[in-house]
Amino acid sequence: MNDLYSLERGTAPLIISIPHLGTQIPDSLRAQYTDIALTVADTDWHLDRLYAFAKEMGATILGARLSRYVIDLNRPPNDESLYPGQTTTSLCPTETFRGEPLYRDHRAPDAQEKQRRVQHYWQPYHDTLAAELQRLRASHANVLLWEAHSIASVLPRLFDDKLPDLNLGTQDGRTAHAQVQARAEHAAANGSYTWVANGRFKGGYITRHFGAPQDGIHAVQLEMCQSTYMSETAPFDYVPSLANRVQPVLREMVGGALEAVQALNHAAR
Repeated sequence: MNDLYSLERGTAPLIISIPHLGTQIPDSLRAQYTDIALTVADTDWHLDRLYAFAKEMGATILGARLSRYVIDLNRPPNDESLYPGQTTTSLCPTETFRGEPLYRDHRAPDAQEKQRRVQHYWQPYHDTLAAELQRLRASHANVLLWEAHSIASVLPRLFDDKLPDLNLGTQDGRTAHAQVQARAEHAAANGSYTWVANGRFKGGYITRHFGAPQDGIHAVQLEMCQSTYMSETAPFDYVPSLANRVQPVLREMVGGALEAVQALNHAAR
């Protein structure tokens, strides 16, 4: 078993990437963390379960095992801010989303430790994602990379008021063909949830780095409120009655974007 990520390979032109799914903190690091950090509260909980339907679509599903508190796989390796001027979390965060300290006194990682984590924890996920995209593009001219994320619906430190339920991001249309984005938006609009495209969340590093529609890779990030499918307070339980309502909308969003990608593949023949 790989300690850094799980990978289920499919053959359809679809990858579901879940970089914040992980809850593990290596034993060698746990003593550095505060008690609140060890609850890993800012995990994108249960998204592998929520997106299980994608297996029926033939998707490849890649999910992190390590907590984002160790290293954030959706941040640039140089820790450059993706949202200049706004409060964001970093490559190796030192605070929770609510501003609580993650490390005990003077034990936050220094520059050398950050680079070690990039090499040993960050790079393998990105290498695997790149390899899977290359594998699928050997059979499909166009591939959909769906970045699956979730977050607590109210976080005053990061955004004002309650976040819309469904937040699509394509870096203002740069990371996916217009029809791919349009199909995802259409499915969101037909559901009963609030939604926005390229609002507070325009897509993180993975979406921006890998999304290259001119090269056949169409990347879409969906940041969804956790209130749509789970309890936002500890122990962060999955709530089937909620999840069963939102899953059909997710299926239509992913399925619609995939159909747009398949139409591009058909036109390229």
